[in-house]
Amino acid sequence: MNEEQPIRRFEVEIAEDVPPPPRGVRPRDFLEGFLAPKPEAATDDPLKESVIAALRDIYDPEIPVNIYDLGLIYGIETNDGHVTITMTLTTPHCPVAESMPGEVELRVLAVPGVATCDVNLVWDPPWSPASMSDEARLELGML
Repeated sequence: MNEEQPIRRFEVEIAEDVPPPPRGVRPRDFLEGFLAPKPEAATDDPLKESVIAALRDIYDPEIPVNIYDLGLIYGIETNDGHVTITMTLTTPHCPVAESMPGEVELRVLAVPGVATCDVNLVWDPPWSPASMSDEARLELGML
């Protein structure tokens, strides 16, 4: 009688030198911390934190991601109640090119502790998808 051997389509190697995790302990998650805030995002300036929170409430009308995580904000400077925002847009031909800086100024002026605000719209360096946060890329299916 000719017995057929099963076809092996793949092989699994079991690492013998790695002990299983103790009962009740989750194995290491290699994605742990992937979406954790970046060190540069953490600041000890509470006014700047409040401004960032306000900017995260402003969404690009064509892309369902807020302008901070989209990478449109290049800089935030605070000085005794005065805030200077340096930002760009995804393209100079953006339909909100005229209204977005004004909306940013109004939202930042609504933050408690902000007395004045300047918004500088710059085109250099030009915006690129590489400017987006990991959260934005995940939201847009780019990860």
